[in-house]
Amino acid sequence: MKSLLKKLNIQDTNPGASFGVDHWIEDKSGTELVSYNPATGEPIAKVIQATKASYDQVVAASQQAFESWRNLPAPKRGQVVRDLGEAVRELKEPLGELVSLEMGKIRAEGLGEVQEMIDICEFALGLSRQLYGLTMHSERPNHRMYEQWHPLGPVGVITAFNFPIAVWSWNSTLASVCGDTVIWKPSELAPLTAIATQHICNRVMADHGLSAIFSLVIGTGQEVGELMINDPRLPLISFTGSTKVGRHVNQTVAGRFGKTLLELGGNNAIIVAEDANLDLAVRGILFGAVGTAGQRCTSTRRIIAHKSIVDELTQRLVKAYGQVNIGDPLEADTLMGPLVTSAAVEKMEAALQRARADGGQVLTGGKRIDRPGNYVEPTIVRMPKQGDVVKEETFAPVLYILDYEDVDEALRIHNDVPQGLSSAIFTDSMQTVERFLSAGGSDCGIANVNIGTSGAEIGGAFGGEKETGGGRESGSDSWRAYMRRQTNTINWGKELPLAQGIKFGD
Repeated sequence: MKSLLKKLNIQDTNPGASFGVDHWIEDKSGTELVSYNPATGEPIAKVIQATKASYDQVVAASQQAFESWRNLPAPKRGQVVRDLGEAVRELKEPLGELVSLEMGKIRAEGLGEVQEMIDICEFALGLSRQLYGLTMHSERPNHRMYEQWHPLGPVGVITAFNFPIAVWSWNSTLASVCGDTVIWKPSELAPLTAIATQHICNRVMADHGLSAIFSLVIGTGQEVGELMINDPRLPLISFTGSTKVGRHVNQTVAGRFGKTLLELGGNNAIIVAEDANLDLAVRGILFGAVGTAGQRCTSTRRIIAHKSIVDELTQRLVKAYGQVNIGDPLEADTLMGPLVTSAAVEKMEAALQRARADGGQVLTGGKRIDRPGNYVEPTIVRMPKQGDVVKEETFAPVLYILDYEDVDEALRIHNDVPQGLSSAIFTDSMQTVERFLSAGGSDCGIANVNIGTSGAEIGGAFGGEKETGGGRESGSDSWRAYMRRQTNTINWGKELPLAQGIKFGD
């Protein structure tokens, strides 16, 4: 572990705020934050959290950097992000292993998350030459109309523990090529990964003679998070986390007329039709429900299976769950690591108790594993109906199985939850596919066919509807969230005609 931290320039008692190589802020008033290994419960290292004074220092530096960064041509900004991707590529293995060490996802997923950052850097590089506006024909003679997009300013990015690098990179790379500076508050459960990433950012910024394009402020949501969402100097807050906290963020930022980009809860379902390829379905469900120990916002939490195949599908899933190797996430043959905290284990146990009270039958799993760390058995519960506990998101490997008779019933069950992030269907029927993808089908921001709910690619906009928040990050035209639109009209004639044919005076 020590050699891993050394490779990433992490020491014990790290300062928790930075905006450049020579700007790690030693805040003597800051309190200690300990990062724990969820696989063992042992401490990894300590971080000194930011106070209001160090937070203000970071924001001031970010504001100052924005004044010049916004005027740098976007393709030049793209070159900085390109170099960031290459710097991360050089440290992909230790950075991915740190993700696994600190939050508990298996090594393959940790490395995959780092690759996602590399990929989004490449995407942002191309985007830096494609920040397009429209041209419009004016109704007035000798007038030209067009729109252009301008940077917003310093952007606040508040991320969750489960993707301690990827979600930040979606926001930071796109925001920076758009001309914004970025201030990052990571989850208190994964501060070391953020510090390692900031060290890489600092090195790349120094290579380009820059600072405070990417900044870091570590602290609790009650302290640093509240400062950010109430700060009028931050025109946009991108928040990833629970619906409960997201509602507070949205209301607070809206109260000061700021903008929010929200990626909140998911309660993702897969419909398995009577003509589905069950071999594909089982594989897609297994990864979606068990991957990251069910701690993805896109994790599969509900299976809605046709009555004719539900028993066979359930038997296959129970058998597949029995083959899941649970253990140290850094071991090569591990398929599921621990939950991130002991509190997460307790929430899983409470949800299963409620499911049993609602008539649910636990078919496999459902127990805490008696070993150091926050290990649990992945769980399948057969439910007679979709009650309140099924409609809530439990951030753990709990999979509820329900059945249906026709597609309309399946879609009613599917959409009858507050969240609307990711969805999927397994079927070989083109009619069923089109019904699922139609305006009256899945109400989610992501709708997949013959693949699971997890594993989104960076090229598509990521996000969902309803209580998922409506935000879109990563690909497509999600860059627009980080910019402001301006409509321009130029009169190149000698007259001053008014729109709509209005006559005003002589």
